[in-house]
Amino acid sequence: MYNIKTLNKIAKCGLDELPGDKFLVSEAEGNPDGVLVRSFVMDDSTLTPNLKCIGRAGAGVNNIPVDECAKRGIVVFNTPGANANAVKELVVAGLMLCSRNIHAGINWVQSLQGQEGVAATVEKGKADFAGPEITGKTLGVIGLGAIGGIVANAANALGMKVVGYDPFLSEELAAKLSPDVQKVDSEDAVAAASEYLTIHAPMTAKTKHKFNAEFFAKCKKGVKILNFSRAELVDNVALLAAIADGTVSCYVTDFPTEDLLGNDKIITIPHLGASTPESEDNCATMAAAQVREYLLYGNIKNSVNFPDLYEPRGAGARLCIFHRCVENIGSEFHNILEESGVAVESSASAHKGDLAYTIINLDGDHDKLEGRLSELEGVIAVRRIQ
Repeated sequence: MYNIKTLNKIAKCGLDELPGDKFLVSEAEGNPDGVLVRSFVMDDSTLTPNLKCIGRAGAGVNNIPVDECAKRGIVVFNTPGANANAVKELVVAGLMLCSRNIHAGINWVQSLQGQEGVAATVEKGKADFAGPEITGKTLGVIGLGAIGGIVANAANALGMKVVGYDPFLSEELAAKLSPDVQKVDSEDAVAAASEYLTIHAPMTAKTKHKFNAEFFAKCKKGVKILNFSRAELVDNVALLAAIADGTVSCYVTDFPTEDLLGNDKIITIPHLGASTPESEDNCATMAAAQVREYLLYGNIKNSVNFPDLYEPRGAGARLCIFHRCVENIGSEFHNILEESGVAVESSASAHKGDLAYTIINLDGDHDKLEGRLSELEGVIAVRRIQ
């Protein structure tokens, strides 16, 4: 029986992925095998001794100490693409809001409450809120992953010219892009071409404040920028300066902060990108299924700190070894198994940067294998699945 702790409310359809004969799910579990989390901010104190994996029901993992988890052999999963359609729809709404000045017009009409002759006043004043159509305009997309790719396709279907950049675009996602989406080789090229620009990049130490004064200086005058990824990607001080001098004519963000409020060139949305019942269900189902697959079988999919790896289960015990990419370490694993008289039925290994993961199906078993393997240089953790 594996114990699962929930740190946020997880949709029932997700918890249904964890059968009751193998998993006990509780908010109060003190030393869980796995954790399911949405926005709860985890720290080292929540990485309890028995913890083997964390399933994040969402894409971003900035609320999880991923590096510390890697040091302990704790697999961190996320759910790329599960909320993609929800975010895409809000980005499209953001395009309309910023282009047609809809939000300002709505606010003005609401301010007329209690006055006489509202209809006549509206007809007289509506010209102040006119805005251009998006058809035929150029949208730049920085990041063509699970969300950025379908945003690009949606904008293309709405008649926009679309240019995009993504240095890590996979063949699978590239194949899903409309052939009319123009892929360029730099963010600078996107900035120079775009009348509208939408950001779909991960938040890391390297990308924090990536969209700053230097970037804005390369943009077309009057560009409209949308940020539905992470607040910290944009340098707000530089952004406000770019709005003041007309470089940026409108900024739409799903991440309100105090310094962005009260500016009529900034549209702040209360982090609604993934706030749909469909998205919450999709994220919960995917996260729980990944946790289940890992705890029961050791297979990894959509991990942010260890490589994905799938190996069919053999008849005997299974060893799951987290290690660094040390030369000849695989041979050392097999030498220890051979010395212990345990035959290997099958094995597989993969790496992600300096971190690697190896699955070995055994034709037999031996009590001391985990200890001997753990003593090898570069080994982080060893799990045995019976």
